[in-house]
Amino acid sequence: MAGIPVYVRASWFLIAGVIAVLMAPRIEAVSPGLGNLVYVAGLAFAVLLYLSVLLHEASHALAARAYGMRVRSVVLHFLGGYTELDEEASTAGREAVVAVVGPLTSLAVGALVWLVAPAAPDGLVEFTLRALAGANLVIGVVNLLPGLPLDGGRVLRAAVWGATGRPLTGSLVAGWAGRGLAVITLAYPFLVAAALDAEPAPTDVIFAAVLAAFLWVGASQAISAAKHRDRFSTLHARRLARRALAVAYDTPLGEAVRQAHDEQAGGLVVVTSDGRPVGVVNEQAVLATPADRRPWVQTGSLARTVEPGLLLAADLEGEALFRAMKQTPASEYVLVEPDGSVHGLLVANDVAEAFSAR
Repeated sequence: MAGIPVYVRASWFLIAGVIAVLMAPRIEAVSPGLGNLVYVAGLAFAVLLYLSVLLHEASHALAARAYGMRVRSVVLHFLGGYTELDEEASTAGREAVVAVVGPLTSLAVGALVWLVAPAAPDGLVEFTLRALAGANLVIGVVNLLPGLPLDGGRVLRAAVWGATGRPLTGSLVAGWAGRGLAVITLAYPFLVAAALDAEPAPTDVIFAAVLAAFLWVGASQAISAAKHRDRFSTLHARRLARRALAVAYDTPLGEAVRQAHDEQAGGLVVVTSDGRPVGVVNEQAVLATPADRRPWVQTGSLARTVEPGLLLAADLEGEALFRAMKQTPASEYVLVEPDGSVHGLLVANDVAEAFSAR
């Protein structure tokens, strides 16, 4: 889908079968005599429903991509689907737009199909279109409810973020709102039954419990993730860098060690004539080289090559820094200035300690 991988979880096949079974009696009522084909028709409805869910998720993905955000995949599962992004929106406005386009797409699909349904032949086709329209309208409205992990929760998060200037506050408010929705969802069949002076249907209770669990877990995960992201915001590559001495390949090791000691540098980086880093000197190899041999050993001969993923911009911070390190795991990285010159060395353990200290 526009270069974005789409994955269908195994749970989708389970819910497709459930939908087919639940739809079978209604299909039989509008189109008698189909026999076992009512289940085939029910399965076809499930496929059409999830194609509309795919449109919902595609709108999220395309909106995110329009803002330059990297979209990892779209996933369909038994309760709908989700769009997996590699990064958060950079502003509250963008967060709101990416979130709201999904429900708006579902509402537009529902309205369009509802308008087309009367022109369809009576019977199964018209019934299927009206059911599809109704389902999309419900999906659109439910997803606009203000609580994470629903899209409406992301809109609420964006609103609070925009009002306070703090993404964390927005996530906490929307996350707790999502937990509130979970409690209301769980209580809903009992409240309706009490209002009607009747017993709640077991199927309604089970469905409400599953949906409430989904909302509670999703909201809790959103709260936890927001707290982690807030801790990431304190990480700045430039502040965590160790001083490094840039030396030419043929610099005698003894001279390089002396200069590093004088400048209190924590590492040696081999650079080309124009200052571009090409290697990091192995500290253990330096220690293993006898002092009387160091004047005769070229510093570059003890360096390991710096791969592209080990060169990081010195201005990286927060989640961007974490993603860059996660993409190329290593014990240390070379930090470079915008002009390509060496700023220093970033040690993974230093980053981990700074994160744990929060």
